[in-house]
Amino acid sequence: MTTTVAAASSRPRRSVFLGIDVGTGSARAGLFDEPGKLLGSASSPIQIWKQGDCVEQSSTDIWLAICTAVKRALSLSNVAGEEVTGIGFAATCSLVAVDSEGQPVSVSWSGDTRRNVIVWMDHRAIKQAETINSCNSPVLQYCGGSISPEMQPPKLLWVKENLQESWSMTFRWMDLSDWLSYRATGDDTRSMCTTVCKWTYLGHAHMQHVDEKSSRDMEACGWDDDFWEEIGLRDLVDGHHSKIGRSVAFPGHPLGCGLTPDAAKELGLLTGTPVGTSLIDAHAGGVGVMESVPDSEESDDDAICRRMVLVCGTSTCHMAVSKSKLFIPGVWGPFWSAMVPEYWLTEGGQSATGALLDYIVDNHVASSHLADRAASQNISLFQMLNKLLEQMMHDMDTPFIAALTADLHILPDFHGNRSPIADPKAKGMICGLNLDSNERQLALQYFATVQGLAYGTRHIIEHCNEHGHKIDTLFASGGLSKNSLFIQEHADIIGCRIILPRENESVLLGAAILGAVAAKKYSSLREAMKALNAAGQIIYPSKDPRVKKYHDAKYRIFRQLYEQQLSHRSIMAEALS
Repeated sequence: MTTTVAAASSRPRRSVFLGIDVGTGSARAGLFDEPGKLLGSASSPIQIWKQGDCVEQSSTDIWLAICTAVKRALSLSNVAGEEVTGIGFAATCSLVAVDSEGQPVSVSWSGDTRRNVIVWMDHRAIKQAETINSCNSPVLQYCGGSISPEMQPPKLLWVKENLQESWSMTFRWMDLSDWLSYRATGDDTRSMCTTVCKWTYLGHAHMQHVDEKSSRDMEACGWDDDFWEEIGLRDLVDGHHSKIGRSVAFPGHPLGCGLTPDAAKELGLLTGTPVGTSLIDAHAGGVGVMESVPDSEESDDDAICRRMVLVCGTSTCHMAVSKSKLFIPGVWGPFWSAMVPEYWLTEGGQSATGALLDYIVDNHVASSHLADRAASQNISLFQMLNKLLEQMMHDMDTPFIAALTADLHILPDFHGNRSPIADPKAKGMICGLNLDSNERQLALQYFATVQGLAYGTRHIIEHCNEHGHKIDTLFASGGLSKNSLFIQEHADIIGCRIILPRENESVLLGAAILGAVAAKKYSSLREAMKALNAAGQIIYPSKDPRVKKYHDAKYRIFRQLYEQQLSHRSIMAEALS
């Protein structure tokens, strides 16, 4: 368990907003005051099972971890349960199966009933995704032209084809963040965020009939029944779509009567505390950072449409909004009201960023020795690597630090390419290895991976701008945004300034904003964002023209690597035909 706490003293009762975020490896709780400052946070690990392409978790374990984190955060922050005036949940876009009593239903080959969550990164349903894409349904144009195995329809089809008993037993299929709000309130209303982004729900079906301030618990009129029937999941249409969502709501709308007595007791909070309709974790990060502009800058409808948020953790999500819908091949969306109500969301992504850096570093023979050195200096392994690269630049008299990787090039698609190529079969590539196995070679491989990820983000942004966006400012949040080398390389490679939020925990803040809106402290999500977001450090691209010339050259090589991979794939397919 990890904890952080800001200084606190006894004070009169105040309004405190609780944000809860379930990531891939832990559940976290953060408490924020009315100006949006973090009072304290705590986290608790969650169990995960991995076997090949199958990655599973337990909703029971996740809820227990949440309860532990919330109680610990309250204690550390010197906040009483009755001071919490609103709650919001955010979570990975994992798939939860429960029966009519709300008990877990196994989604695992093992039959273990604890394992009722297919984790977002699970790629067991690649074949099912290909089958769905072959149908060419009209709904797919709102997924960048093809559905990903990380979305829910392929996973649902996999369960039906492979685990018939579990399929028959399941009464509700839910995105994890929707299940959390259901577990807390007993209200089965689904979020426009989860349903639109991961379930092919057409949120714009509500566009002519409703706006954010006048709507809640809208009847789910955005399901395309022909799509579900065509892909072999006609039974999900039965009962007015009761298994996948009969009603939807904008993020932040209050659910049910707030916390149920049981949930309140388990969390150490008051019965009836308002709970807002949830968000996917990355989208909560967007809500927690997208209005974090310097006080001197305007934030009108045009300005927000020139921004892109990078939520950088295990994976990275790239999110931009627009007033009109933009169809971008290979990029998810356009999703209406999936993050900021009444705006269209474009969502790019990289399926492995933090996970890839961990993989590259942890699997190098010099990693354990370097980790010991880092621990002896009380710094992280990545901080140690960054220091080592600085030293190498001076020792080798390199004109600028990026030039250290002139002979090392990495295509970071080790878990497929989510955007903008949308190729789940893509593989990672490393060009330029030698027999060195020392710490400096590890540092170079780490650095080249950071650059490869930044070139991937540049590819996504260029692709979006070619199809109607005008992105010129980036906002970064998540664990990797705390890595100064990672952020500076992104600024240099993309050529945009990057604004970091005042509060590092932007996903927790975004979730807490949902609670503030549910508690009626603000009339809209956008109003709450403007009040609670705040800018921190701003990172600018290098002004050295040599740096730009260097990265332009490496970016050309980056783009060529995938083309070479396609050629290799074709040659081998022909050889095996």
